[in-house]
Amino acid sequence: MPDSQQILFGASLDGQPIGQALRLTNRHGLIAGATGTGKTVTLQRLAEAFSDAGVAVFAADIKGDLCGLGAAGNPQGKIAERIASMPWLNHRPQGYPVTLWDVHGQSGHPLRTTLSEMGPLLLGSLLELTDSQQSTLYAAFKVADREGLLLLDIKDIKALLNHLREHPQLLGEDSALMTTGSSQALLRRLAVLEQQGAEALFGEPALQLQDILQLDSDGRGRIHLLDASRLVHEAPKVYATFLLWLLAELFEQLPERGDADKPLLALFFDEAHLLFAGTPKALQERLEQVVRLIRSKGVGVYFVTQSPSDLPDNILAQLGLRIQHGLRAFTSKEQRSLRAVADGFRPNPEFDTLAVLTQLGTGEALVGTLQDNGTPEMVRRVLIAPPQSRIGPLSEAERAVLIAQSPLAGRYDKPIDRESAYEMLLARKVAAPDQTDAPAKEASGGGFADMAGGFLGGLAGQAMKNAMRTAANQIGRELVRGLMGSLLGGGKKKK
Repeated sequence: MPDSQQILFGASLDGQPIGQALRLTNRHGLIAGATGTGKTVTLQRLAEAFSDAGVAVFAADIKGDLCGLGAAGNPQGKIAERIASMPWLNHRPQGYPVTLWDVHGQSGHPLRTTLSEMGPLLLGSLLELTDSQQSTLYAAFKVADREGLLLLDIKDIKALLNHLREHPQLLGEDSALMTTGSSQALLRRLAVLEQQGAEALFGEPALQLQDILQLDSDGRGRIHLLDASRLVHEAPKVYATFLLWLLAELFEQLPERGDADKPLLALFFDEAHLLFAGTPKALQERLEQVVRLIRSKGVGVYFVTQSPSDLPDNILAQLGLRIQHGLRAFTSKEQRSLRAVADGFRPNPEFDTLAVLTQLGTGEALVGTLQDNGTPEMVRRVLIAPPQSRIGPLSEAERAVLIAQSPLAGRYDKPIDRESAYEMLLARKVAAPDQTDAPAKEASGGGFADMAGGFLGGLAGQAMKNAMRTAANQIGRELVRGLMGSLLGGGKKKK
């Protein structure tokens, strides 16, 4: 009989259930295999198992068919035969509590964050900046912190860059970093980002992490699906950057939990190679650090990709669960990669791991789990259990029903454009058109309070009040970023 304290996902060839101890599922994992070998179904089965255990799930729906989790399955043919071969499975076709998200707000709730929350390091990676351009961006964020200028969307950072070009004295000792070439390059790259439709990612209301950690009314974990079918092809860097931001936010906001009976959240990062392709070394090192430490905060991270070689060795070394579907090796390079995959498992004397890798059929996998003491179990050949939900996508009508019935309906759907850097800088310009040099002189001399006297009129006065009110919060954020080592670039606004 299966253990309720395990995440069960398949059976050995002799019919015994195979799974991972629930308390060890925060040790992260890998789902790998060639196209068409069953990775998506395995992901679906794992998401169901976590949900049944009361663990929230966040996953990227790359092909658009993972949303079938929201509808009951209808097993037939070989799928029904496999279910019959696993009497312990207690298979019951059912839909799961699913929340749909979409950066563009078309096939799910709009998914947003702000530039202040993302910070200059992640934004710089998204824009693929050079070192000098990255330094310029850091300097701009530093001024925004000091001046109490919220950077919420792209028009805010563009307004700030233009303002600093006109008033380089605001940069103080960093004024040499704001060259004409670097600021123009930044503005050009922001324009390209807008052309890719990425401006939809930035703004408010921004995603609140508590909304993806809440359980459903029946105690099951809600499964949050990001529709990335369009995003991953049109703007793969935006897709990767958002996932990195989500990981960093979870690490920063969640408290330490120590050894818990189960995790709070399971994250599934499909097309995981995009997280590391072209990633600056500094960002990759911090990502590896976050992956290593976030498990103590109750988050399990599961990478989904074609080959384990898509991930850095430092990440692979931290993965406790490995589910390897079939691989093909036609070239000498692929054969070397195949050997490396086989060597990553603890050998099983009952079969040749290397040989079996190329023999696995659809829905079969080599699986390495962790023993109760946390050491690797011998590799086993496993038949993946079919999911209880639908294998395949929802119709447009079914998606619309899920969105309308979502507990988050109405919370994120309407954008909010509150006063931020763009409006505040515009108010300053309107209030003092003939005093363009005064703010720069005052800022360089530290007379920020005196500068307020020049801002007359209702609109400018209100902008100044908001800026000064925000400044106190900025001081706290500066201290936090210092203590945290600015894990992913800082620049965060208070939640």
